[in-house]
Amino acid sequence: MMETPEKHTISVLVENKFGVLARVAGLFSGRGYNISSLTVHETEDPRFSKMTIVTTGDSAILEQIDKQLRKLVDVITVENLTGSHFVEREMALIKLRTDSPEKQTQLIQLIEIFDGTIVSVSKGEIGVEIAGRSDRLDNFIEMVRDFGIVEMARSGRVAINRCRKI
Repeated sequence: MMETPEKHTISVLVENKFGVLARVAGLFSGRGYNISSLTVHETEDPRFSKMTIVTTGDSAILEQIDKQLRKLVDVITVENLTGSHFVEREMALIKLRTDSPEKQTQLIQLIEIFDGTIVSVSKGEIGVEIAGRSDRLDNFIEMVRDFGIVEMARSGRVAINRCRKI
């Protein structure tokens, strides 16, 4: 029986050096693995950066990705967060069409339900910021799709393990 591919969230601590991002992305593209989301940011220690990579594949593919990442010189640690208790967030900026006052009212109600923030308003458009788990953003986007999405930008997932219980 074939294993169903699933989304995996991988946290990679790397040295904060020129070219590291290109080498990690090249590892994925060179082997035909897709990256659904990739975020990179400097850590509390400026010598290191944290990459959060979301990819799809079965356990064999994930094992290969893990082994290949660990071979890269500038990689310090690789951690597959999938299946563990981790906290993840994403942010989206979305410009939506509001053709009528009724639609605008409906849209504002949805924004409030999803704890979004209105960041820009003009005649016929509303700009929204929404943050939370990736599935929550997906749900919001699906709910507002019929209003008309003019433009959208998503940050990609950032993730860390939950705090340890004492």
